[in-house]
Amino acid sequence: MSACAGTNAAPGSAAYQPTVYRLAAGDQLSITVFGEENLSREYSVTPQGDLAFPLLGDIPVANQTVGDLQQLLRDRLAEGYLNDPRVTVEVLNYRPFYILGEVNNAGEYPFKNGLTVVQAVAQAGGFTYRADKDTVYILRPGQTAEESYDIDSGRPVYVAPGDTIRVGERYF
Repeated sequence: MSACAGTNAAPGSAAYQPTVYRLAAGDQLSITVFGEENLSREYSVTPQGDLAFPLLGDIPVANQTVGDLQQLLRDRLAEGYLNDPRVTVEVLNYRPFYILGEVNNAGEYPFKNGLTVVQAVAQAGGFTYRADKDTVYILRPGQTAEESYDIDSGRPVYVAPGDTIRVGERYF
């Protein structure tokens, strides 16, 4: 039975810190290069984690922050294409998170920066009457096992894009 419960999250776990959004496949971006209408438009990150950008070709962007990508585009465009390029990058559609188990409306929900597990449960219609309201289990992208998090400790537990949150059933 304990194999199903997952592992306990370390006190310094990343889930106790607000998420720094990292780009990944499927992200929709709005990129503006000031004064360059032909380069300013919406872009998608490919399933391989690349961004197909005019003049520069395919640029690997998976696991980079928005700020990293802005600086990369500025640097690459300044290498013989534009003088003093000014670039802004905005995420249009974040990857969703998933919530299942003892919530009223399990499913896929849109991610927002700074989202906590308690807010995610609220988006899912709240706890059912059978829910364990003290502990949740989170499976992060790239992990193979869930980690359990105490949500009534007074410390917020943050959701990351692509997380699968499971609310268990209380025993009595």
